[in-house]
Amino acid sequence: MAGRGFIGLIAAALALSGSAAAVDRHEGVATCSGSTCHGRQLATGKTVRQNELLTWQDETSIAGVHSRAWRVLLQPRAKAIAARLNIGAPETAAECVSCHGDATPHRGARFRMDDGVGCEVCHGGSTRWVASHIRVGVSHADNVRAGMTPVNDVRTRAGVCLDCHFGSSKPGQFVTHRVMAAGHPRVAFELDLFTALQRHHDEDADYVQRKGRAGGVKTWAVGQALALERALTLFQGRGMAGSFPEFYFFDCRSCHRTFSDDPAAKLAIRNNPARPFMLGNVVFNDENLIMLGAAARAVDPALAARLDVQAKAFHAALGQDRAGALKATAALAATARALAARFAASSFSRAQTLAMLRDVTSGAAAAAATDYQGGVQAVMAAETLLAAMVADGQVGQAQARAARPDIDRAYAAVRDANAYRANDFRAAMARVGGVGR
Repeated sequence: MAGRGFIGLIAAALALSGSAAAVDRHEGVATCSGSTCHGRQLATGKTVRQNELLTWQDETSIAGVHSRAWRVLLQPRAKAIAARLNIGAPETAAECVSCHGDATPHRGARFRMDDGVGCEVCHGGSTRWVASHIRVGVSHADNVRAGMTPVNDVRTRAGVCLDCHFGSSKPGQFVTHRVMAAGHPRVAFELDLFTALQRHHDEDADYVQRKGRAGGVKTWAVGQALALERALTLFQGRGMAGSFPEFYFFDCRSCHRTFSDDPAAKLAIRNNPARPFMLGNVVFNDENLIMLGAAARAVDPALAARLDVQAKAFHAALGQDRAGALKATAALAATARALAARFAASSFSRAQTLAMLRDVTSGAAAAAATDYQGGVQAVMAAETLLAAMVADGQVGQAQARAARPDIDRAYAAVRDANAYRANDFRAAMARVGGVGR
């Protein structure tokens, strides 16, 4: 490494780590890239692979999207969005860099914005732990006490991911309806899928001994609960944009539907038993709420019943007055937090996982997933739950392979948001739900 060299950097970090007043600076990806750390060309490390940087930088894989995130801002699409929003160059605008890069003001000598979403965006500023976490005898808990973000904890990880993949109260980390109108893609979140796509390490026996392992079902369920909680919490503070609601929180296709003056034209509205509100109202984007109901019914029927009552009250309140809507929002958010805690403390049995799978493929959750957003979440859930049962030996490989064609058909039915094939989707999902019988 250039400059002081890797040994010099470690020595400096050790000196800083002894100071209680040390700022948790982001020292940059180069700090983690030494051949004795995470920058090897081959996965030959004794405890961890030590080639994690290669995965993070992979130009051909979705696992490398974090490293490419800032460079996206240099492309014509980003330039056009920024021009429409009148925010200047997107590669320096806080509205873009806060998620496509690392907006920390505390930057070390090796920090580079063009690293994109670097190691420390997720793992925390490394000044106090960059040296200690490679020392013999230092535990993961020691590193966390020194400032490392414990993303092995599924609730912590959900919070970190949601900051950019849904939004937060931090400056620049909220994709408003105005930003989407300028051309930004719709934002969606599913924690287990995001975890699988961005995993740069092996969860082997050593990892499990040091840090534990949540597993796919728990990660999915906690992610659904905290995605809903985040949406509802932000809605309480950012629910209005001038004299209009902040439409970011609502189902896009409440408004963006094909319409016609032809009296013979068929209305696109679909009846939904989970949404008691007047026709014509915009619909809160309830994709995570629908999936959360399936998880709750399998694990905690009492909390599930509360969730169902509060969800219906929430949908109804949105069509009445703001004070009532905010009260219903707060109640539903509290139940989502309680379910996240319940799931985090649970071990999911085969019967519970199968119950969730049946719910999202042909049960109450499937009946509520009448629109594109719910359909996308349902097919991701089915794949997650099935993969988790295979990994835990609860379903055989042959059964999983037999379900694959129908999962692919379900994905095909939701591939185009403007051409959602609801009937094809439901038929394929119903067949997937037969797994394990």
